[in-house]
Amino acid sequence: MNQEAAEPAAQLAGVVPNFSALLPSTPRGARQARLLAVQQLRDWDLPLDSAEHIVAELAANAATHGRVPGRDFRLTLYVVGGILRIEVTDTCGDHPPRPQHPAADAESGRGLLLVEALADRWGVALGPRPRKTIWAELDLAPEPEHGSSCSGASGALSQEPRR
Repeated sequence: MNQEAAEPAAQLAGVVPNFSALLPSTPRGARQARLLAVQQLRDWDLPLDSAEHIVAELAANAATHGRVPGRDFRLTLYVVGGILRIEVTDTCGDHPPRPQHPAADAESGRGLLLVEALADRWGVALGPRPRKTIWAELDLAPEPEHGSSCSGASGALSQEPRR
């Protein structure tokens, strides 16, 4: 890990802050992914909340649904142009994941719905066979101020769907 890559001077020099780890496709490996991501984001002085939850969900999915005995999954984090990209790659690319709407009393099945809600964009990249990568992006740059007055009579905020 190159902690200097997160410094502004290093970013101006074209260095892309990045981190990658190969982890076992087990619940312990998923936990390690979350802990490593949190430490790396702290080292880069980046916000943790959404990124930590996204890593936890994607790593848990890789360890649960993308598990192939004897094969690991890869966690990759990098920052380019004010965007944090989180990638989790496993070796079970036969069935690309899709968000599901589980029953209200279901104890699982909401992981991708959480990723969809927390990420600014997310998707699936297949290949090279048999791999698939689930990625999510978070915009790090603050949005520009549009003035201090509220628009709309109700005072409610409108939000475009995140993808």
